[in-house]
Amino acid sequence: MLDTSFFLRFLNVNDPLFSNADGYYRYFLDHEIDMVISTISIAEYCVRGDINELPLRHLKIIPFNVNHAKKAGEFARIIFQLKDDIKLTQRKIIPNDTKLFAQADVESNVQYYLTTDQESYKIFTLLKNNSTPRFLFIDMKIPFSETFGILDL
Repeated sequence: MLDTSFFLRFLNVNDPLFSNADGYYRYFLDHEIDMVISTISIAEYCVRGDINELPLRHLKIIPFNVNHAKKAGEFARIIFQLKDDIKLTQRKIIPNDTKLFAQADVESNVQYYLTTDQESYKIFTLLKNNSTPRFLFIDMKIPFSETFGILDL
């Protein structure tokens, strides 16, 4: 699952993390790993961008549904009970993170959650320590070759 921050970097060749985003994108294409985007991330992107800028032909769009809502409630319960254990610096409201993590957890074809959002990582760590998410969190600041243990050719 590619979150909003991925697309903000991938669609801006001047972004310092563009090459990492491009590397992950190409790796997923080359290895036929489904790339999914949530309708939630699309909505976030459209605050300042246009849906037509997104590479939708290579993405599976996941709408938020009832199963996601149930899982989001479970995750939110954990996060709201323990949120004082982490320091969220950029935001105090966490519903979108919780919903996106729920979608990643419920969807069987989602293995990875790719982002540059450090606040999201804090929330994921809290979840991981108190639940069993079925996906791996990938920090896009780490190049794909390092994440997947690929030697430079």
